[in-house]
Amino acid sequence: MDFKLTEDQKSLQEAARRFAQEQLPELAKELEAKCEPVPADWLKRYAEMGFLGINVSEQYGGLGLGNLEALLVVEEFAKISSAVAFPVFESCVGPVRAIEHFAQDSLKERVIPRVCAGEAVVAVSMSEPDAGSALTDLKTKAVIKGDKVILNGTKRWCSGGGHADGYVVYCRMSDDPGAKGIGAVYVEKGTPGLSFGPQEELMGFRGVPSSDLNFDDVELPLDAVIVPAGGFKKLMEAFDLERCGNATMSLGQASGALDDVQAYVQERKQFGRPIVEFQGVQIKLAEMKIRVEGARLLIHRAASNAEDGMPSILESSIAKCYANEISREVTGTAVQLMGGYGYSKEYPMERRLRDSWGWGIAGGAIDIQKVNIASAMVGRRFNQRVG
Repeated sequence: MDFKLTEDQKSLQEAARRFAQEQLPELAKELEAKCEPVPADWLKRYAEMGFLGINVSEQYGGLGLGNLEALLVVEEFAKISSAVAFPVFESCVGPVRAIEHFAQDSLKERVIPRVCAGEAVVAVSMSEPDAGSALTDLKTKAVIKGDKVILNGTKRWCSGGGHADGYVVYCRMSDDPGAKGIGAVYVEKGTPGLSFGPQEELMGFRGVPSSDLNFDDVELPLDAVIVPAGGFKKLMEAFDLERCGNATMSLGQASGALDDVQAYVQERKQFGRPIVEFQGVQIKLAEMKIRVEGARLLIHRAASNAEDGMPSILESSIAKCYANEISREVTGTAVQLMGGYGYSKEYPMERRLRDSWGWGIAGGAIDIQKVNIASAMVGRRFNQRVG
């Protein structure tokens, strides 16, 4: 068991860190102020650096590296902000991987190379007004009629909603109850019958669009089916990787906060000396470091132990749960140590605190991860429904 990164992994991490720290802070401020996503010209720059599709097959324009390499880059970008990291997240550990693993070749060839080239963004649409944590209660339905798939329903809390060029939509594809009837289809922006609700105004995640999606007799080609009815288990296997991505976005908030506060306490003077010389500050720094390192190890374990490119539900849920929790704690401590500077919108610390709360809700809330963990521990699923 080797906990050290390879020289190639270190080189990739350093390239991502240098690009993020030198190029992205001003962009992050702009996206936060305007509440807008990464613009097209920046997506092209990401693509030119190879940061979109790091772990996507070279056949489709990716680098063909592993999930761990992708997560190394996601963390470096997330240290700057969630918004600047989001396109990397979506292309490397989000819905694009579900398309790559399960879709027909024609759909893969139509979508994935454009994402890797910075020409398209793909989002995932899972939740509904009455189906969030209880995802198998979803009602959005796709029906195959001849050579078309007809999609109807409403989706909620879609990160990327209204902005992304395409959507991986979880939907009911048969009359079988629960998970047995669920599959997924791909819907391109601009398809007749697809409309969007107003942009959500959230506590954090500024620069990450979010809206409802409405499907009114949307007609799709047959190859838009990514996973047919009965494929819910496959979708969840792909989502285990997205959990690792979510955990890494949380980790980035915490590790970025630690980097900043470590520098701050050595520069900030009170009572005639740097505040790092006070034992109380030293203890807080150590506690933050322990939590950041622990989260990183859990994430890297889940990615390294993945079979067929997909982490286990147990290890990905543990990583997400822990990273979500420590991110809130570490960013909160950082705000406290920096005092008024931490609380000021002129600096990124308060944004990290707000976004940390969001990552613990997105992609399955913290307590849902604990249910997943308990289920994996005892080897059976628990029915949360009454009756």
